[in-house]
Order: sequence, then C-alpha cells, then structure tokens
Amino acid sequence: MTSLSKSLSMFADRTMDCIKSKRPIMVLTHMDCDGLTSGSIIGKALIRAGANCTIRSSIEFSPKVAKSLSKDSRAFHIITDLGGGFADDLDRELGDQWLVLDHHHIPDTEFDNERVINSWKFDIDGGVDICAGGMTYLAAVSLDKNNSDLSPLAVVAALGDRQDQGEKRSLTGKNKEISKVAEELELLEIDMDLLLYGRETRPIADALAYTSQPYIKGVTWERGNCASLLKNAGIELKESGRWRVPAELTQDEKVAIIDAIAKYASGPGITESMAEIIGHTYTLIGEESGSFLRDCREFGTMLNSCGRIGKPGVGIAVSMGDRNNMLTAAEETLKEYKGRIREYMNIISNDRWRVTVHDHLVMVNAEGVVPETMSGTIASMISGSPKYNGKIIILRTSGAENTIKFSSRKAQRCTIAVSLSDLLQKGTERFGGMSGGHDMAAGARIDKEKLDEYLDYLEANVNNIQSDHTPKS
Repeated sequence: MTSLSKSLSMFADRTMDCIKSKRPIMVLTHMDCDGLTSGSIIGKALIRAGANCTIRSSIEFSPKVAKSLSKDSRAFHIITDLGGGFADDLDRELGDQWLVLDHHHIPDTEFDNERVINSWKFDIDGGVDICAGGMTYLAAVSLDKNNSDLSPLAVVAALGDRQDQGEKRSLTGKNKEISKVAEELELLEIDMDLLLYGRETRPIADALAYTSQPYIKGVTWERGNCASLLKNAGIELKESGRWRVPAELTQDEKVAIIDAIAKYASGPGITESMAEIIGHTYTLIGEESGSFLRDCREFGTMLNSCGRIGKPGVGIAVSMGDRNNMLTAAEETLKEYKGRIREYMNIISNDRWRVTVHDHLVMVNAEGVVPETMSGTIASMISGSPKYNGKIIILRTSGAENTIKFSSRKAQRCTIAVSLSDLLQKGTERFGGMSGGHDMAAGARIDKEKLDEYLDYLEANVNNIQSDHTPKS
C-alpha cells in the first residue's frame, strides 16, 4: 500500500501540473466546521500557488453530486471531508481528474485507489487522531512548506469535529502534531484552564451556566445560582462597568471558582464532573481579545453555524482571513444559530412523545421540527444531557426528496462497543440509502418508505447488544 508521504507527493505533483498548465480547479467540501476549514486550507494553499480555483460546499456527497461535477467547467476537482465510498462514481464521471482528502471510514475497495487520500489507509484513526482539516493541512504543506502557517485552522477543524478526546480534552495523534506546529510558530497557545463555553465573549456567570459538558446539577442552565456562587466566592463579575469574561480570571480566582462549585454542587457523578471542567484550551494568539475567533472551540461553533443555516461562504471567507463585513455577518449568523438551537431543543423537550428511551438507546423523532442541516447539531446537544449518559442517541428528521435523515451520537460515558458508522452502514446496505461517519458519530439517509424497517433494525441492534457487538444484518 502507498505511504502517506507518497500519496501527498502525488497530490502535490498533480495539483501543481494543473496550476502550471492554468487548468481551473474546483474544491468541493462539506458544510460543517471541518468541511469549511478544509476547503479554506486547501483553497488558500492553491491561491498562494497561483491557481485559478473555486470553493463550493455541499450538505453531502452522492452519485447525483458526482454527475453534477462532470458538467462543471473546471478541469480538476479536489473533494474534502466528502466523497468516501463514491470513488467508482467519481471515476465514471470525472475519469482520473479528481482527488479526495478525507478521514471518514471507507470501503475496502477504495484502499487501492490512489486518488482517495484517506487517513484510514495509512493507519491513522480518522475518528480522533486527524480530521479532514488535518488531511488538507498535510496536503497544503506538501505544496509548500510555508503553508504551515495554516496549522491553526486545522486545530479549529479538529476541535469543531469534537476530536479533543485525549486526556483533559486534549488533541491526540496527528492533530497533536499539527497543534504543536502552530504553537511553535507562535500562532496558537495551548493551556490548561476552565472549560467554560464563551471564554472570550460571555460574562463569567453566563459562561458557567451555559457550559453543559460537563453537566453540573444546580449550576448548568442556572444563571442566578451561578451569579450567587461566584459572588460568594469573591469573584468580581464587573470591572469599570463592563462584564468580565472567563479569559480575564486570575489563577487564584479560577481555584476559588472550582472550590465554590465543589461545595455548592451535589448529586451522583459530581467528582467526575469537577474533573471534566478543567482541560486543554486552544487560543489563537493573532485574534483580538474578546473576539469569538480567539478561542478555537468558539471559532468552530461559528463555522458550524454558517454551514448549518445556509451561509457557508461567510464561514469560508472568515477562515481565509476576511475580518471586515464577513466577520460581522458571521457574528449575526452565530446569534441566529444559537436561537434556532434553543427553539428546536425547547420543542423536543416539551413534546415528550418525540423521545423514546430504551435501555441502551434514545430515539428522537425531530420530523417537522429540525431541518436536516441541523440534525447533527441537535443530536450532539441531546447527547450532552446527563440523563442520557451511557446511551446511544439516534435522531431522525425529514430530508430532501422524500427521505429521512438520521444523525447518531454516543452520549457522555457511553462504553457500548458498537461503531455507529458500521451500525448505520449495515442498515443502509440492507434497506438502501447512504451513510457515513465514525465510531462515535455517524449519519445516514434512507427513503421514507423504508423507515419502519430501518427503525426496527436499529432498535434490534442497539437494545439487544450481542456479545460480539456486531450489527445483525
């Protein structure tokens, strides 16, 4: 099997041939954080090399998308964070004028296709050790070593794809190597800190209240309780009439907050929760203090918001350096995204019939409420609820062209040894449709008339976990 270095060298040679011969290049990428950063990384590298290129995003890949590329006027196509499992379609529609950079599971038949540059082919775990942003970063550096300054975007991609699965929410494998490059270039600061959502942007009490992972009873979602807790701990919430944010806390104040939470909070799992509230933070040194771009996790949330509510171009523009009108548009998009999440979560919470809880499985019917572009986001939010700890979340909603879209996630502390990617894939192989993803998170699409059969299959294979944990056909 070809090594990663040889595959990247082939990528560089083929891409530079296009650039030198002035053949236009199309970059097609996914519309989530990892996809938008991937498209931005490779797009910026191509532009620096003098390429005539266009960047487009797509909700997913399919034979129909492959056919549309054959009608595109661009001579060469680079596909990022998409395309796994569709090599035959790409060969048929585009000949050999394409390359895929990805990290999702692929069928064995694609391991010998040199145009598929996928992490799993090189024994790199695409679920936790590298994402598509990391793969495109490696490809960008193969074009020009000076593209190492794009490493911070690959870190944003990894965090946006929830690959911070190492000790204390750290990055591992290739992701860790890339983060070290960014740190050495003095573009990224890696620290151990309180993992509060909105470290750079939210008032301290709000940041504590809206941090849902870990969930702390009496603290999470309880803004009033958080304000009282912080005041009793001697934390000044305002300075010169302005609300302070977590990034401004001193080390002594952080210790005081942890002690105060430990004394205030109660309930099962509090020891584990207290341990989880401290972890690795990743800060972009070049971004302004107080900006939602400075914390890599917040940057990732912004990019997800752009893709999920139909404004991927805004996210790509900001990722590629626009800090003017597009930054303002991104901020407005982020507000809209958060508002939609609250709306969808409230409906699902109030309509109790939408949620069915089994021993190992939580089935969520979000049809008519959650658009398919937001299904993964809402599934992830539900997986963070402590009442579903240890379970598998499978959410479904209405999709385009009379289909049903599924998004699955493993909730916190889930130890069920079933790969969600394998689970959904075996179902789509049996009942038709498409699927993709990883062990911890995956998605699928099936025709609506197959819904009942597919639901029966899922329930049988999760609720009756077999000793070998292999999905039944």
